Amino acid sequence: MGKAFDARVARNGRLVLPKMVREALGMADGGTVVFSVEGDEVKLTSIHQSVRHAQSLYRQYATRNASVDDFLAERRAETARDEQA
Repeated sequence: MGKAFDARVARNGRLVLPKMVREALGMADGGTVVFSVEGDEVKLTSIHQSVRHAQSLYRQYATRNASVDDFLAERRAETARDEQA
């Protein structure tokens, strides 16, 4: 199990992340965090960690290496075929 830290939540909901937590998240100079509620627990990640996780999931399931332009061209061609049918 990792380290545990405590922090006070102000009445208005503001929360100051301890310096060691910000450093662990790669956010020493600030940034955006993502809160995930899982049952009765809350998980905190940086937005950069969340993006990297989404990218790794995509790579895991992607069947070919195609760009966004390739994808859009394929969808347009598919729509054109459907309209002709």
